[in-house]
Amino acid sequence: MRRLAILGAGGHGRVVADAAEAAGWTVPGLFDDQSPPGDHPWPILGDSDALFARLAEFDGVVAAVGDNGLRLERTLKLAARGAALASVVHPTAWVSPRARLAGGTVVLAGAVVGTGARLGRAVIVNTGASVDHDAVLGDGVHVAPGARLAGGVTVGDRAWIGLGAVVREGLMIGEGARVGAGAVVIRPVETGQTVVGVPAQPMRGGGC
Repeated sequence: MRRLAILGAGGHGRVVADAAEAAGWTVPGLFDDQSPPGDHPWPILGDSDALFARLAEFDGVVAAVGDNGLRLERTLKLAARGAALASVVHPTAWVSPRARLAGGTVVLAGAVVGTGARLGRAVIVNTGASVDHDAVLGDGVHVAPGARLAGGVTVGDRAWIGLGAVVREGLMIGEGARVGAGAVVIRPVETGQTVVGVPAQPMRGGGC
């Protein structure tokens, strides 16, 4: 069986490990630069340096960190070290055979990725989310549980689409933008902008 190394032992790392095992990977343990508190169903095998030293033991590796910027940074560092970046797709998700997933991307339980969609490196399509036909997601994007991206949406690097948010077809979500939970986006979102509400409006102060 294929062996997968996961960098990140927090909540998201454990979710990815579950999805990977369901998809047929063997996950011997998790790597993390900290020691997360509490009990873990997988052993902690060491920090990122320990992972780099053991890359040859694994058929694939994925950075499983919730923070978009940190996840992308770790993914690029792994790629620079020659790691084989894996894509993990939960068996209850549906990914069109005509979609493209770059390395380090995960598609979790119940999610849908439609025909012609293109997902960059270190993308998360979280539980029950959907990315419709011909959507383009840049590197380090997170589509949170239950969010919906209609056809032809473009999402810039490291953008975050919040829990249950909806984005109308053909819109552009700028790099590093944040779409708040439950927002309904009917206009483009600028680079670095945070929008909230129905319909979504810019929010001052950056939180959501």
